[in-house]
Amino acid sequence: MALFFKSSYCMLMFLVAVTKCYSDENCETLPTEIHVTKEEYDDMGSLVRACSGEVMVNKCEGICNSQVQPSVVTPTGFLKECFCCKENYLRERLVTLVHCYDSDGMRLEDDERAIMEIRLREPAECRCSKCGDYSR
Repeated sequence: MALFFKSSYCMLMFLVAVTKCYSDENCETLPTEIHVTKEEYDDMGSLVRACSGEVMVNKCEGICNSQVQPSVVTPTGFLKECFCCKENYLRERLVTLVHCYDSDGMRLEDDERAIMEIRLREPAECRCSKCGDYSR
């Protein structure tokens, strides 16, 4: 009978610890500024222009809980559950780069070549996902 109470007590303590751990997760989608440079080449491979600019994009950042526990079922003797903070959804958007230079490093001023629009993909939403899960 004492063994039963001891096992129940340990199980209760384990559940409390797991509940506390999961509340510590904080995977978020956060805005951040990055420097982007894009070069444009002609058919012969010569540089036509290079454009750059500071761009606000989303990033995934945070902590996700992982665990390793002994197991008599798995070949390694351990059951591993690893989670990473990563994108749940991606979105594509157009970004305008406004600092454009020719191959000699001279700033371009004409309306057609002075700016460059590029497409980039960024996280629209982030969450804790199983590590190594590349199904998205």
